Amino acid sequence: MVIQQTLTKREVEILRLIAMGQSSEQIAIICKISRRTVETHRRNISRKINSSSLVEFVKMAIRMQLVPQYVYLGD
Repeated sequence: MVIQQTLTKREVEILRLIAMGQSSEQIAIICKISRRTVETHRRNISRKINSSSLVEFVKMAIRMQLVPQYVYLGD
């Protein structure tokens, strides 16, 4: 997967929060922006990474080292 355009600082922040499991509403509160603005950022990120899949968002965030590494130890 190749990023066609560089993500802005805000888009990187939004991508990190998405990958950490935050909802659009939670991201809006954290970033002090409207939910609609969050959705616009999500669309822009989708366009730039050529995917709207949540899995692809998380994979990109991991590649960019935006989220801490977790080890699943099982139940």
